[in-house]
Amino acid sequence: MNNLRRIDLNLLVTLQALLTEKHVSRAALRLHKSQPAVSHALAHLRTIFDDPLLVRRAGKLELTSRASELLPALTGALHQVGALLDQPAFDPARTKRLFRLAMSDYGSRVILPGLVKRLRSDAPGIDLQVTQGSRTSMMAGVHDGEIDLAFGVFPSQLADELRTQTLFIEHFVSAADKHTLPNTGSLDKDAWLSRPHVLVALQSNEAGEIEHALQREGVTRRIAMTLPHWGIASSLVTNTDLILTAARRSFDLFLEDSPLQLFAPPFAIDPFAYEMVWHSRRESDAGHNWLRETVVEMLRDSA
Repeated sequence: MNNLRRIDLNLLVTLQALLTEKHVSRAALRLHKSQPAVSHALAHLRTIFDDPLLVRRAGKLELTSRASELLPALTGALHQVGALLDQPAFDPARTKRLFRLAMSDYGSRVILPGLVKRLRSDAPGIDLQVTQGSRTSMMAGVHDGEIDLAFGVFPSQLADELRTQTLFIEHFVSAADKHTLPNTGSLDKDAWLSRPHVLVALQSNEAGEIEHALQREGVTRRIAMTLPHWGIASSLVTNTDLILTAARRSFDLFLEDSPLQLFAPPFAIDPFAYEMVWHSRRESDAGHNWLRETVVEMLRDSA
């Protein structure tokens, strides 16, 4: 243990080069160091091991018995250290692994179709486990290691160990049955406020971007239906006088014969950044890095 305190990894690398090359100049070339620096290291190593390590016989340097014993153990130790420090190669086509994701059903609609297709094509051995929760519970899951990646709208200030990446900027649109709209295909503020509305929220008292925009306008709307699921919300509007105002990507791509009409809300609603969050401990994980890059590429291609 005392000797261990007197040596560093660079000295062990130098020792391996010297014992392998049996020549100070060649060892210096191999290490990209000067010959005097390697000679100085050899002198230091001889003191540490209390052995000459290399002795000159017949004009050439040869290993001492102690050095011959050291070389195989030294080579094995440096190989293990290298394996410890080097990030292992990641082959998505051959990897079998489970990733745990957290997102709302809005996120599921936006993220999962493209991601699953990419995984089935490029990484068929990777499985996904998707859960849903509040922003707070998703961040807690990422922090505690129970979630690998969380997707959603998160506070601007996160814990220092959490990392975030904006995937896209989302905007709001309103949707109504087109047969209940005037020829303009939209509604002014008074008409918009006079209609009953659908609110999608995990909690009925949750105030989102739309409510904040209404507060700035000094007006309120009547919420006739509150539900936590995006998927069915647009279906509730069909053949009714209801209005649904939601993130643009929460709606299916409408065909010309769709009964619903999308239009801009009659007042400004702040867009929001849709983000991906992970823990800093994952940043040395090649598979996790690949998955994040794949999500970004998939969204860019689909845009």
